[in-house]
Amino acid sequence: MDRTEKREFVTGLHEALSATSMIVVTRNAGLTVAEVTALRRKMGDAGATYKVAKNRLTNLALDGTQFDSLKTLLKGPIALAWATDPVAVAKVAVEFAKTNDKFVVVGGALGTQSLNADGIKALAELPSLNELRARLVGMISTPATRIAGVLQAPAGQLARVFGAYAKRDEGAAEAEAA
Repeated sequence: MDRTEKREFVTGLHEALSATSMIVVTRNAGLTVAEVTALRRKMGDAGATYKVAKNRLTNLALDGTQFDSLKTLLKGPIALAWATDPVAVAKVAVEFAKTNDKFVVVGGALGTQSLNADGIKALAELPSLNELRARLVGMISTPATRIAGVLQAPAGQLARVFGAYAKRDEGAAEAEAA
């Protein structure tokens, strides 16, 4: 890369990192192109971005962001993953690390809070934003379903009572006719 390309890269990375709330730092020594492609695809499906970057350029991009604490993690071949949903990016990184020994989660940051690898793993165990939304909708709809059932129950009971009277009256009418 020449100087202008490096400057553009640092500016683009700085803007992307300034707009996010979570960054995961990973070490990816020895991953094949197919493995990195699979990881990028999984990250993309989760709404995350995965970028391999030089440490010096990443240090420059981190200047002026809330993630200055990550500079201590930038040693060796690293890559950054980030997303607006902090749990999604952590889940994908931790799951991929479980299946691939060459991929290691080093740490990360959630806002101004620095996280080590164990913190990222703990974050990955939390439900994602979509799962929380689904649970919330379920909690909201459950009382409505119960209310509808309670409101329908008296009408159903009345119908059964009327049905029983009708059958009794029909039985009495048949007995008189015979």
